[in-house]
Amino acid sequence: MSAHCMLTGREPGFGKNISHSHRRTSRRFDPNIQRKRYWLPSEGRHVRLTLSASAIKTIDSIGVEAAVARIRARGVKV
Repeated sequence: MSAHCMLTGREPGFGKNISHSHRRTSRRFDPNIQRKRYWLPSEGRHVRLTLSASAIKTIDSIGVEAAVARIRARGVKV
């Protein structure tokens, strides 16, 4: 599963680990990605979305219909 949110577009960030001796090595900051299934009443089916934790909270406030409309506006197939 790719670390990419369908609603917010959040992706991994990249940076460096810095050791005690100040040696730097590459690292990756992954967003908190979850796969969640929602019932879409307008289509009479479930949709499975790959979402960050903050996007799940957004769906709780705006509703799944509005969220799916935003996802489709970004050009992502649902």
